[in-house]
Amino acid sequence: MKAWAMTAALVLGAAWAGSAAAERSPQSIVRERCQLCHGSTGQSSYPDYPKLAGQNADYLTRQLANFKTGVRTSAVMREQVADLTGDEMRALALYFSEQKLIPDVAFDPALAELGRDLYFNGNPDTGVTACVACHGPRGRGAMYLPRIAGQHAKYIEKQIHAFLDHSRGSPDMVMHKVVENISEPEIEAVAQFLSGME
Repeated sequence: MKAWAMTAALVLGAAWAGSAAAERSPQSIVRERCQLCHGSTGQSSYPDYPKLAGQNADYLTRQLANFKTGVRTSAVMREQVADLTGDEMRALALYFSEQKLIPDVAFDPALAELGRDLYFNGNPDTGVTACVACHGPRGRGAMYLPRIAGQHAKYIEKQIHAFLDHSRGSPDMVMHKVVENISEPEIEAVAQFLSGME
C-alpha cells in the first residue's frame, strides 16, 4: 500500500474507531463549516473554491482525510476537518456526491473546443496525456479519481498549476508527470472545456 493511502486509512480507521456516540449530521456540518465557500449543496459560486456537488464520494472522503493528516496542505481545510470523525467525513462526502452539479457556461467557445481536443487526444508532440485516459469520456472520474466535469475553470487552472509547481501532491506523482509539458494556453483551453462539461 502506498504511503499516502496508508496514512489516510490509518486516520480514517482511528477516527471511526473513536467516533462519538452522537455523530453530527452532514447537513449541520455543511451549515457550520462548508456553505460559506462551497455553498449549501456544494455548488460553489466562487471560482477559487471547488464545486463539491456530484463529486465522487470515495475521492471526497480521501481528500478530507488528506487535509486532516496534512498530506494535502491547506490551513483553512485542516482546521475545518480537525475534529471530524471518519463517519462524519464519509457522510459529508456522500451528501455532496448526491447533489446536482450545474456546469458553467464557457465564455470562449472556440477556446473550449481546443480544450476538448486536448482532453480527448492530449498532445502527442509534447507528451501531454489525454485527460480522458483517467477521468473518463464524461469527466466523471472513478472512485478515487475526481470528477472534473463542470468544475470552475479558474479552479481547474489553479490545481494544474499546483501540480506543475509540486505544491499539491499526487499519488505516485501521476498528475505531476501528466502536466509537466502542458502549455499555458492548453491549461486555459482544457479548463474552459471542462467547466462547461456536464
